[in-house]
Amino acid sequence: MSETPTADLILHHGLFATLDPEQPRATAVAIKDGRFLAVGDDYDAMRHAGSHTRVIDLHGRRVLPGLIDNHLHLIRGGLNFNLELRWDGVRSLSDAMAMLKAQVAITPAPQWVRVVGGFTEHQFAEKRLPTIDELNAAAPDTPVFILHLYDRALLNGAALRAVGYTKDTPQPPGGEITRDAHGNPTGLLLARPNAAILYATLAKGPKLPPEYQLNSTRHFMRELNRLGVTGAIDAGGGFQNYPEDYEVIRQLADAGQLTIRLAYNLFTQKPKQEKDDFLKWTQSVTYQQGDDYFRHNGAGEMLVFSAADFEDFRQPRPDMAPEMEGELEAVVRILAQNRWPWRLHATYDETISRALDVFERVNQDIPLDGLNWFFDHAETISAHSIDRIAALGGGIALQHRMAYQGEYFVERYGRGAAEETPPVARILNAGVKVSAGTDATRVASYNPWVSLAWLITGKTVGGLQIYPRMNCLERETALRMWTENVTWFSNEEGRKGRIAAGQLADLIVPDRDFFACAEDEIADTSSLLTLVGGKVVYAAGDFARYDEDSPPPAMPDWSPVRRYGGYAAWAAPDVQPRMAAACACTKQCAVHGHDHARAWNNSVPVSDYQGFWGALGCACWAV
Repeated sequence: MSETPTADLILHHGLFATLDPEQPRATAVAIKDGRFLAVGDDYDAMRHAGSHTRVIDLHGRRVLPGLIDNHLHLIRGGLNFNLELRWDGVRSLSDAMAMLKAQVAITPAPQWVRVVGGFTEHQFAEKRLPTIDELNAAAPDTPVFILHLYDRALLNGAALRAVGYTKDTPQPPGGEITRDAHGNPTGLLLARPNAAILYATLAKGPKLPPEYQLNSTRHFMRELNRLGVTGAIDAGGGFQNYPEDYEVIRQLADAGQLTIRLAYNLFTQKPKQEKDDFLKWTQSVTYQQGDDYFRHNGAGEMLVFSAADFEDFRQPRPDMAPEMEGELEAVVRILAQNRWPWRLHATYDETISRALDVFERVNQDIPLDGLNWFFDHAETISAHSIDRIAALGGGIALQHRMAYQGEYFVERYGRGAAEETPPVARILNAGVKVSAGTDATRVASYNPWVSLAWLITGKTVGGLQIYPRMNCLERETALRMWTENVTWFSNEEGRKGRIAAGQLADLIVPDRDFFACAEDEIADTSSLLTLVGGKVVYAAGDFARYDEDSPPPAMPDWSPVRRYGGYAAWAAPDVQPRMAAACACTKQCAVHGHDHARAWNNSVPVSDYQGFWGALGCACWAV
């Protein structure tokens, strides 16, 4: 008689949505060696209990598979996370500017205060961005850089001086440095139509030293864990060179400190030299090289610069260059010959159609069958292009960029055109492989629940109803878009994405029941317990005692992460004591010191934080 294996961890008295058709519901799981050993009722799990098994009582809470982002710039974002003040989820410009002023007060020269994506002016009650005058008043001497989507950046006078833009600076190709009547830069940079000037300007700012980048990346992963993310596909990114800018994430992987499972794509950085990059990389990197935590996933999202159609809906659709097909075909042939999958950034159907011409031509000589290639974004994809992708065996990775830019799309193209942008339900009905993600951090926010709310409600973060119900998803379908569906895009089907025996033990216990809460509450969800490989990587609330492996405090000590956390974290009651401690620690307020922490623990409402510290006259929080 075989011996019953002993579990390392058991979770019981829960309400599990497994997404496993063989066993869609369960109340308990047993985990051993990083995988689900048993999934079923409490008896099924508890029979695997031993003297060293940890047992966690879930007290009837909902449990979901860990969320997997199909398009996240985690590697690049992690290197800079500790430097960035996040306006993600902040609901008024007044609050956003209060945060900025407080951060300016503790940011030492020559550092910048930077707000880099993840928000839109439409989320603010005021429905606008700050003016340059407001930025100069808030920060006369500290450089401030604010990136808004792909369309513009705002720089105060100190930032203009830091980057060296003057009346003699020439206009960049594909962008505009706006100027006053005397020809001097105003501080407003515009993408017309591509974002190169925005990213090139941001790249001029100070960078963290390597040891701080390690700390920063750990804090970004923890922030994702807080929101229930356990896996992601990294889409590369501009100014993210391989292998130099992958060294930090590789060190963390080698040290066993990754708390997000990461499949990464290689993104070329050199216009007109893309073919050389992929020839070199296909000879030095093996597809799927790595392990369950860090592995190579092919090429893209940039394959050739001539095929990149940035989605600034404030600008007319750009026409791709006539050389697009030739340059794209040269790269795709290299990838197909080496059996590397690829992903291609493509916003508009016109770009997708031309790329499909190339893929179909390559397929005649080198069959693409079995290569998990796909398009990213695909906001205006047509039914005909969807059918062509299906015929070639490709996929479509959708992101919630319209949740942040839907108002601009409607303004340019009309409400009718926006109703199926992208046509989520149509793609699902066509049987094409499809999944969901964010495209964070420089456009939309990395918060997966904002994406899920967008898929389910059809609303932008500004509250505009852009989709009719026929293009919205039921909650379980939306959840599958963020879990099991993503695994095809990293060639990991059957390994993760469900709560099922034998799969990797990645799960979350959200702070509300995803299937029962009101639709307008979905976007405010966070996790109370997040497991990756059966290991607790984040715990809060009733489960806080299990949070045993959090990273050291954010570095440097003036980091916005110490004060505000990430997505609207400053507004969460359980963050109040940490905010107070950070305030006392980073500012070392000689007047109030650690009285801040005591005051917060005496339950000062978070909504009163500005007035409370202002009334005390404290420089840390007075705005």
